[in-house]
Amino acid sequence: MSTTIAVLRGFNRTYTQRIGVLDESFLGTGRALAVSRLLFEIGSRHHTTVRDLREQLGLDSGHVARMLRSLEGEGLVETAPDPDDGRRRLVRLTQDGRKAWRELDERSEALAAQLVDPLTTRQQERLAEALATADLLVRAATVQLREVAPGDPVAREATARYFDELDERFPAGFDPGGPEEPQPGTTSVVATSDGRPVAHGGLRPLPDLDHVTAEVKRMWVDPGWRGAGLGARMLRHLEALARDRGFTRVVLDTNDSLLEAIALYERAGYRRIGRYNDNPYARAWFEKGLGQIQTEG
Repeated sequence: MSTTIAVLRGFNRTYTQRIGVLDESFLGTGRALAVSRLLFEIGSRHHTTVRDLREQLGLDSGHVARMLRSLEGEGLVETAPDPDDGRRRLVRLTQDGRKAWRELDERSEALAAQLVDPLTTRQQERLAEALATADLLVRAATVQLREVAPGDPVAREATARYFDELDERFPAGFDPGGPEEPQPGTTSVVATSDGRPVAHGGLRPLPDLDHVTAEVKRMWVDPGWRGAGLGARMLRHLEALARDRGFTRVVLDTNDSLLEAIALYERAGYRRIGRYNDNPYARAWFEKGLGQIQTEG
């Protein structure tokens, strides 16, 4: 067993015991942890659906349905068809549910305060920094990368946020131009957390260049997720996808103000080449032979 795995397992045992996960009644509420977590998620959102809750908690529909029935039986939640889409069901707290949510939130806050109270200010700061890092790395390691059509709503949101960041960072701003019609063979890969995109990358063939080269496009990682290796993971995924589709070479372009992106590409084995396109914002061009790639995992 590696040191990392041993430490993680040890932390899990310690933490689950200290916060009462092993108790049948979490925080004395009379509900198990899973049901309490579902109640908390419902109360933390202004608008949520059964599907949103399944995706947020990573649970199958049957499990979520059983827990919702339990909360409905207590009179804490109610469900109704979404007037905008009859295929979806909205979930909201009742008046008693809001009271139960506040009680759960207060008890969770009190337990957290009790756990850290014996620590000095400096120890509390170290704990906060360590847990924030651990949370980011665990989330980044477990987030799923999935292939979607370029017009998928999540892909569009990620692309819009990518364009907004370029507009902020480029000295003269960034104009994405009008809507772009994706060429055949173009795909997008997204990573989502809590239903929102946290990373994106695109892949498209370059038939005008040759028939063995694909281009990596619109590589983006949410600023709050940077430093956890998600960008490198996305890049490896796109490279593997290109290889599986029969390409033997990938290229990409970037702006010289995006120093983090350039460092990522150079670490991944890309080498600089001359201009291969007419992108007015590109200042650096790279290529990589697909024989060099390592598949994810």
